[in-house]
Amino acid sequence: MSKARDEAADPAAIFAALGDGTRLSLLEKLSDGEALSIAKLSAGTRLTRQAVTKHLHVLEGAGLVTSARIGRESLYSFAPAPLGAARTYLESVSAQWDDALGRLKDFVER
Repeated sequence: MSKARDEAADPAAIFAALGDGTRLSLLEKLSDGEALSIAKLSAGTRLTRQAVTKHLHVLEGAGLVTSARIGRESLYSFAPAPLGAARTYLESVSAQWDDALGRLKDFVER
């Protein structure tokens, strides 16, 4: 299994990738389903193409974007599946906290 696949299975990699405003804005641009080049993703921003590329590599490592090489350009697309894994993880943690708070309430009310 590749390193990118290992990281994609890890909720920490997903949350780390989503923890940056620039990466969130890149995902927002990609969320309409259209594959975009680095040039289009960097247009209208103060980011260099190199900076956009670095952010895209983090997102790709977390499995949130995919890339396809077309001629000299790489086109990036949003891959929403890891968000489902992150949601499942958050629901699990939430359930654990609900259980812990329920036990605390029972203890305090005794």
